[in-house]
Amino acid sequence: MNKLSDKEKQYNSLLNYKESTRKSNNFVIIFTFFIFLILLLSAVLIFLIKKTDISFTQIGQMLDVKIKTLHNTNAIAEQRRSGFKLFNKRQNILLLGVDSNGADTDPFIGTRTDTIIILSVDPQSKTINAVSVPRDCKVYIADNKGIQKINAAHALGGPELTVKTLEETLGVDIDRYVLLDIDGVKGLVDALGGVDVYVEKDLKYNDNAGKLHINLKKGMQHLDGGTAEQYLRFRHDAIGDIGRTARQQWFLRGLLRKLQTPEAIPKIPELLNLAGKYAKTNLTLYDMAQLAALMRNVDISQIEVATLPGAPSKKGRVSYWILDPKQTQEVLDRMIYRINANPEYKPMTAGIVYTPDKEEEAMRIKARLEEAGYNVNCTGSVKLPHSQIIGHDPAVSSDFIKWLKRKVPELKDAQFVYDPIKVYCVDSDFTIIIADD
Repeated sequence: MNKLSDKEKQYNSLLNYKESTRKSNNFVIIFTFFIFLILLLSAVLIFLIKKTDISFTQIGQMLDVKIKTLHNTNAIAEQRRSGFKLFNKRQNILLLGVDSNGADTDPFIGTRTDTIIILSVDPQSKTINAVSVPRDCKVYIADNKGIQKINAAHALGGPELTVKTLEETLGVDIDRYVLLDIDGVKGLVDALGGVDVYVEKDLKYNDNAGKLHINLKKGMQHLDGGTAEQYLRFRHDAIGDIGRTARQQWFLRGLLRKLQTPEAIPKIPELLNLAGKYAKTNLTLYDMAQLAALMRNVDISQIEVATLPGAPSKKGRVSYWILDPKQTQEVLDRMIYRINANPEYKPMTAGIVYTPDKEEEAMRIKARLEEAGYNVNCTGSVKLPHSQIIGHDPAVSSDFIKWLKRKVPELKDAQFVYDPIKVYCVDSDFTIIIADD
């Protein structure tokens, strides 16, 4: 990890790097847990499409009646007449989760964002990438609001200011946004009858003043709305909020598995009512019907996730996450702009780490990789919670990950994470983690 002694200079260099990159690359077009709101409604619509003869237009009309608060009906009608399609090109959707200012307050006014995810949806390749933005990122808030954490943007100017700040900081275009309240998450989980998630360690924390009490045991857990909130809000890790960001991504996987079961179908009316109460978005439900059509062909196991890389920094009593300029741009190039390096420009090297009882499986995977011509430069036994494939080098392309999962069936459901910071095996281009989950 690159660490500059002057953290202010490091952040400023990110802005300069972004600007120089945009000027020299004009050909480039300039997901947890709240990613699931879009995917939730999409999954519901997919079931309707598959189980009935209803058309997309009829679905859109049905949803217009169900949730009036989420869109402008006149705008929907105009979109239908003009034949406008949101997902005829790659789109970036900003997914936001807000905290609370206390009971009997509007969760969408004056609140900070606990979760910030940029969702890149590509209809051509039928793929989805999700980039988590740590809420403690130190940024210049747009409209001359000064230097603050990115999560303050919503409190100062709502989702619009958050969108503008991210666009100016990262140099990405954000097409739509979705905002969700934590009470909505609890209601959705309860409506679905709970979600199964592997809890990676004992989670215990008590905050009497904040009325937050967390007590979850390690292992596979069936979370209801209340315990799901505990899992998602715990942030007392050695790596702080970055650990919570990873839990949001794992919660998403459990939620999506639940949504793909037939038991979710009878819950449609309740889920739609909850979305109308706890969500705010400039995505119309006609847009969501189009997203549902796209989601019919998306393989959930192929969703790629990343977190903007950086380093923690504390100024007085305030803790920040300082983005690493070069590596942040590398993540954006891969996850948002979909720039994949040619995997054949150099021989790639793999690292394999595994929990103690997975050694035999790890050695089988090592042999298969070596037979295919890939070097395995390190193996080791460690205690890790989740099976993953972590790409550290741009050469670890999406096509390579698909090939790897075909070659090694044991990895077919492993989550792919793009992280340019090499943690487990020095000088490995990618790391395979084989865990007990």
